[in-house]
Amino acid sequence: MPSFPGFAPAIENLRSSVYAGAAPKSGVAPVPLHIGDTWMEPPEGCRMEDLTVAEHPGMHRYTPVPGLPALRDRIAKLQTQKTGVRTEREQVLVTAGATAGLAAAAAALVGPGEELLLAAPYWPLIAGAVRSFHAEPVAAPLMTEATTADEAVACFERCRTERTVAVYWNTPHNPTGRVMPREWLVALTDWARRHELWILSDEVYEDYVYQGRHVPARSLAPERTIAAHSFSKAYGMTGNRCGYLVGPAAAIEAIERITTNLHYSACTASQLAALNALDGPGSAWVREARPRYAELGRMAAEALGLAPPEGSTFLFPDVSAALDERGLPGLLTDLAEAGVLVAPGPTFGPYPTRVRLCFTAAEPDAVRRGVAILAERLG
Repeated sequence: MPSFPGFAPAIENLRSSVYAGAAPKSGVAPVPLHIGDTWMEPPEGCRMEDLTVAEHPGMHRYTPVPGLPALRDRIAKLQTQKTGVRTEREQVLVTAGATAGLAAAAAALVGPGEELLLAAPYWPLIAGAVRSFHAEPVAAPLMTEATTADEAVACFERCRTERTVAVYWNTPHNPTGRVMPREWLVALTDWARRHELWILSDEVYEDYVYQGRHVPARSLAPERTIAAHSFSKAYGMTGNRCGYLVGPAAAIEAIERITTNLHYSACTASQLAALNALDGPGSAWVREARPRYAELGRMAAEALGLAPPEGSTFLFPDVSAALDERGLPGLLTDLAEAGVLVAPGPTFGPYPTRVRLCFTAAEPDAVRRGVAILAERLG
């Protein structure tokens, strides 16, 4: 173990900024396509300015650690409707964003030296969370190599060892924009059941499907699935840091022990805003946002010569033809100087010739300008 002034070995493999590939020129405000965000404000009635102490006495105090009872009950009802699986309050844990929830889930399920298989390319912060708790993330390049359910299972099986205890996937997918079809999820959940593995199913973009249909993993394997959901992505509340996990009651109780010591409870005002969204204008906001997101996704894909995204808010183009002797860092630097930021592919797994862009991260006109810069650079 390290002594002063050293740090724990896990720190060596973590970065404080996983999405930034290059710094822009001083004084330049580039189009920030590297961060998964939205230009849209949350629904009216669900913003911080809409919350008052008069209407919500105690809104600046702690909530119970697992979340406001009314919010947990509302989430349980929603998840019962979406999955067809009866869901109770005890199966819901509200967290300081889905990020903290997934990190706590990894800590509760995967011990030091054990392995979590990640469907790659993966959301980068899950790998960092696993390493933070001294476990091992293992990339299985399922989302870029598999074309059938059998190939998807085979990809995971090739990476499985006796130390594997859990698997992680996200759908609709960050960063490729794909949506896992039902037959894939049936095959993958059956495979996880055969090998007695936990499933972490990241479903934060569940509301943003443009082709096909989102299938909740809990509808297929509720006894071993912990699903992550996000008010940030659903309703444009990224700054509120409020998400939730749903799973077996025993697993949720175990994860709650971690969150108690990690962030205690999620922000009270954020939970109130989330409850307002679920009970009020949230669905209408999604119905407005979805076609606007889809239009921007189609525009970006067409400009870059890619298939349109099936879901989420991302594209993951291969830029190998535009690389010179400097490799990907050189291209990222050139793009930053030209006025656009994108995320480097290696932060999503073994992808040294790819970049990720979020086509909802800025106002639509700015996104079009940033995509045009990228398309020109890629020829």
